[in-house]
Amino acid sequence: MKPAPPNLAWLNLPNMPAAIKALFAGYLLVIGLGLCMAGLQIMLTHGLADGKTGLSIDDIVYSYYGDRSGSKLASKLNGSMKDKAPLEVRQDIVKWAQNGSPESEWEPHYKAVFAQYCVMCHSQIPGIPDFTKFEEVKKAAALNEGATVEGLTRVSHIHLFGIAFIFFFVGFIFSFAVNVPKKLKILVIAFPFGFLIMDVFSWWLTKLSPSFAWLTIIGGIGYSAASAYMWVVSMYQMFILSRNGKVYGNAWESDL
Repeated sequence: MKPAPPNLAWLNLPNMPAAIKALFAGYLLVIGLGLCMAGLQIMLTHGLADGKTGLSIDDIVYSYYGDRSGSKLASKLNGSMKDKAPLEVRQDIVKWAQNGSPESEWEPHYKAVFAQYCVMCHSQIPGIPDFTKFEEVKKAAALNEGATVEGLTRVSHIHLFGIAFIFFFVGFIFSFAVNVPKKLKILVIAFPFGFLIMDVFSWWLTKLSPSFAWLTIIGGIGYSAASAYMWVVSMYQMFILSRNGKVYGNAWESDL
């Protein structure tokens, strides 16, 4: 006699064992908080690239294509770094950069200015310019051409690897959802990966032309919306829908 098939009627989000629900919910809560912190970090960095609060197309353009009417140093001093020094100091540094940042003025004056306002970070934190060195300041004071190819390569591979893992596990949990049409479930699981690729490629395209900056906004909104939908549905089914006492059956089998 063939053995009876295992009873997998519990294999869905509402009927999942309590221990698995605790595991899934803990992961979703931490990931949800992490994504909120990522959004806040974007607002505090890219969102201030144009010197104004809030993420805009100009912020995307300045971050990746650059503000080619001025230097990266000036953009930072008027944007995300504007609280690091008084207005008159920032204006003095920007004027020096606009004049070509002559080395003859570095030792007598600007070395001390940067030592007072900048080097507490720009000499201690790996990966950012060391402003104790004139050569590093000179590079930052050059024409702002946005993100470098090296920087884009580094951020792109970190973004693709790291966020793909997040979407994989969020999508895996959501795959146990019930009462979601099969085609909709497949699209919602696949969408974040597609929008993530669009988002990363848009950085490279915007580096070439500012007209592609819209793709960054679309990509970010797309994968955020799909992820939020999966998060809300998963939490709702585990802790609200489960209260009706109904047995829904194997969620994966119903999708075959």
